[in-house]
Amino acid sequence: MEYIVINGQNPLNGNVNISGAKNAAVAILPASIASGGVCEIDNLPQIEDVMSMISAMQSMGIICDFKDEHTLVVDARNITSHVLDEKLAKNMRASYYFMGALLGRYKQAEVPLPGGCDLGSRPIDYHLKGFAALGATCIQEHGVVKLYAEKLKGANIYLDCPSVGATINIMMAAVFAEGITLIENAAKEPHIVDTANFLNKLGAKIGGAGTATIRITGVPSLGGGEYTVLPDPIEAGTYMIAAAITGGDVTVENIIPKHMDSVTSKLKEMGCLVTEGDDWITVRGAKDLRSCEVKTAFYPGFPTDLQPQMATLLCKAQGTSTITENVFEQRFRYIGEIKRLGAQIKVEGRMAVTKGSCVFTGAEVSATDLRAGAALVIAGLCARGETVIGNVGHLDRGYERFEEKFRSLGADIKRIKRDD
Repeated sequence: MEYIVINGQNPLNGNVNISGAKNAAVAILPASIASGGVCEIDNLPQIEDVMSMISAMQSMGIICDFKDEHTLVVDARNITSHVLDEKLAKNMRASYYFMGALLGRYKQAEVPLPGGCDLGSRPIDYHLKGFAALGATCIQEHGVVKLYAEKLKGANIYLDCPSVGATINIMMAAVFAEGITLIENAAKEPHIVDTANFLNKLGAKIGGAGTATIRITGVPSLGGGEYTVLPDPIEAGTYMIAAAITGGDVTVENIIPKHMDSVTSKLKEMGCLVTEGDDWITVRGAKDLRSCEVKTAFYPGFPTDLQPQMATLLCKAQGTSTITENVFEQRFRYIGEIKRLGAQIKVEGRMAVTKGSCVFTGAEVSATDLRAGAALVIAGLCARGETVIGNVGHLDRGYERFEEKFRSLGADIKRIKRDD
């Protein structure tokens, strides 16, 4: 098994380049199925979720060839199957995007229920209600969702909850629906806008992405095109928080600062010095971090994918802080592991209460999911002694060259293999 080993208490300093956004890439790749031509997708992160998505596409006869390390050429003109293999679907949560993509262009799809991190209840009811409103028949049996329709027709669809996955999935299907589709109470996350921009580049007619109402005018077909995936705000936020907890001075580059507003605001509130330019943000840690209150929310609120990292930072702040999780009820599963490193933190329902000024000390811990793994690394960076983190395959799903980037900032971090 592989482990990450960290010898902590080295302030991080320097510049780090942020990769393409995981959450955008895993939506844009299946969206390329809609293309009637060849797509060239640039700034793809070299992470396991992207590789799993490409393998799934290839299993359906889609040609995927890397032009260089981060540029993929996709040719979906001669797809051979509308069925996604169960083993491939279980590797990632985003496999459900094949439902909307295949239903939109081919009016049929068979997609097993998705896998991914266990963060609690993550139903796809909103997705299926949206497909049904467009005229599709949806059958769920034996762990597989089967969709088919003679044709799709535009509809007014109201989401009871601004689900990111449902917004993207319905949007992909509606691209080929006759007439106009309105998605109301839509999610507003940057990767929704990125997916809409990609489809528009191919000839779709999508307006309002990034607002609560998205309007899609159906088109008969789409062509090919070139597109660049947006930078990853969660990766950027992870390095920003790591700079703060180590008392370092780090500039994250190749980002969209606006996407980081909720994180920047909290770091400033805690006493960090944060400056930004057109495509970069510099974070300088404070000697005495101040406590604060954090509540996760849909964009533009504080992202749930940065909650474990932020909770770790709050453990170092003076006084008592609270962090409320409003998206995933099991997002606090990592708390037991972070406490092994010395965190003084107590969970009360949807809220975690931290007793600040804790001293992290190295221990052997295990990542429970992708972002929990990042939180353990952040804790290890400021801990006394050696921290050993297991289950690091979770990190490979969402972070490109994780240890290499941290080493470039001065961290004493390495990956080892050992028998258990």
